[in-house]
Amino acid sequence: MDGLHECTGEWPSSDTVDILSGWFSRFSFAVREDATPQVTGRAWVLRRQDRHSDEVSLFCDEASALASLARHARSCWDNVAGTDGIPYLPPDDDQAAVDLYYGPKEDRSDEDYTLYAGGISRYARPASRLSLSDAQTCAQANSAAVFHPQENPDDEGLPCIEIAGILVFAYLDADREAVRVSVHLDTPDQRLVQADGTVPIQVEVEDDTVFSTLTTPPAPAEATGWKALVRRLTRRTVVHDAGKLQQWVDPHDRYTII
Repeated sequence: MDGLHECTGEWPSSDTVDILSGWFSRFSFAVREDATPQVTGRAWVLRRQDRHSDEVSLFCDEASALASLARHARSCWDNVAGTDGIPYLPPDDDQAAVDLYYGPKEDRSDEDYTLYAGGISRYARPASRLSLSDAQTCAQANSAAVFHPQENPDDEGLPCIEIAGILVFAYLDADREAVRVSVHLDTPDQRLVQADGTVPIQVEVEDDTVFSTLTTPPAPAEATGWKALVRRLTRRTVVHDAGKLQQWVDPHDRYTII
């Protein structure tokens, strides 16, 4: 459009219509029905207002948000100390410090705050195909995994990760005095279910396989990230040392190093 204006000194209607028609054809206002909303987590939203600022911060839990608000209240405690029965030193308890500093909602004037929990959502489109033998679709399913945290200490739920309809709970169990990991296969994606009605499962702790339903062990996956770096450095060291040693035979014929 700028080029047209520079050349002609105006925007001729016919040329402008052609340009805009081609441009608008690249966009659509249609709502896709295959995208479903997912709540992937929760954040605590803290908005703190005064005469000089209006700040919004996000926190992973209520206690952290309250601690941040209490830290601000203590830093400005001289503004309220000794008034209306407020002590000259702020209390150690975060909630008590916030309540004393800000006072009742209806009495707040220059300073105020709001604190509430909000869901973190995304629109996810279901994979057109999913197969445990397809690395790409597995990676797509992994990237769509959702973490469900425990809402608060009084919540009866437990933290878990959901992936392709499978729920994996990991939590601290005071009754057993142990870290518990529980896998629930009640609602798996049907494309993961085998002919016998089961889902292939392999459970590992560190590098040891503690449970597996696989009939044949899978080939070791190629390491990526920092693991790949460590392996490359290890191989380089072995090759370098081998070049120095060349060949050494144990006098007791137990082993030979090449």
